[in-house]
Amino acid sequence: MLDAIGVTGDEERVYRLLVGMFDAGPRQVAEQLGLSAAQVSAILRSLHAKGLVSLVAGDEPKYAPSPPDVAFGPLLMRGQESLEWARTAVSRMAEEYRGGARRRDATQLVEVITGSAAIRQQLTNIQVGARHELLWFCRAGHIAMASGENADEYDALARGVRYRVVYERAMLEEPGMIENVAHGIRHGEEARSSTVVPVRLAIADGTIALCPLVQNLDGSGEPTAALIRESSLLAALIALFESYWERAWPLRADGTPQDAPGGAGPDRDELHLLSLLVAGVTDKAIATRLAVSQRTVQRRIHDLMSRMNVQTRMQLAWEVSRQGWLDEPAAAG
Repeated sequence: MLDAIGVTGDEERVYRLLVGMFDAGPRQVAEQLGLSAAQVSAILRSLHAKGLVSLVAGDEPKYAPSPPDVAFGPLLMRGQESLEWARTAVSRMAEEYRGGARRRDATQLVEVITGSAAIRQQLTNIQVGARHELLWFCRAGHIAMASGENADEYDALARGVRYRVVYERAMLEEPGMIENVAHGIRHGEEARSSTVVPVRLAIADGTIALCPLVQNLDGSGEPTAALIRESSLLAALIALFESYWERAWPLRADGTPQDAPGGAGPDRDELHLLSLLVAGVTDKAIATRLAVSQRTVQRRIHDLMSRMNVQTRMQLAWEVSRQGWLDEPAAAG
């Protein structure tokens, strides 16, 4: 059991016996384990060299076990360091192998993943492995993982990975979705909304993407997705995301009030309402999210229109854009 940290099976047997006896000489150990005295003496010397036993002074040499938590601490640390080094080395070799395979065989650039469970696992893998940034297109409905089930996002955000997500407008009208998006924003997600998004898509660190191959399933078969590695195809998908990101409307959760001339700037709750309104979310869905009546939402929008001295919602959206109320704060340098 302890061979992973450099302790042989016979050494472990001797050490465990000493733990039970507290101290013993080579002859006693040999009798208990059915080994020769020479074998036991060699094992005890090895254990002593590793700091696992100490020599007890006396007429007959005896050995006592060192406390396990103290004795095995350095061995465990060295074992962990060796495993980490090996893991890193294997990862580098695997990447070199994949790089060579991709240069020689174009089929290595795209791997087809079949089944909801396999797709879900790949979504987890690319998030756990991400170090810098995740890009997402989120469409209404889901194939393998609902947005609210993606706990890996919060772990990645906590370790400093940037998330930029474009949500399809219809998705924001699904039950509980607005609150789920707001929760992500409060944890650091940068969210925007678009009338439609072309595909479901997740891209990690600009080096790997996962994209379902069939958008609408009729329930007659397993979903499939393409795992796409560095290539011109991946570069095209990144460019597609960036073009939609630039045109999408920012979504806000708990924004900081921003003053406009004459003190007409919206407060925190109004910023949230405006972000949903400009994103195209219906009054009914906004009312559900804010836990108020649809009439209350309409009244608040009318009050904002009056304060902005505009006559239509389109003019209100234009004024919001002109004032920059929904602009995302500049990243800290």
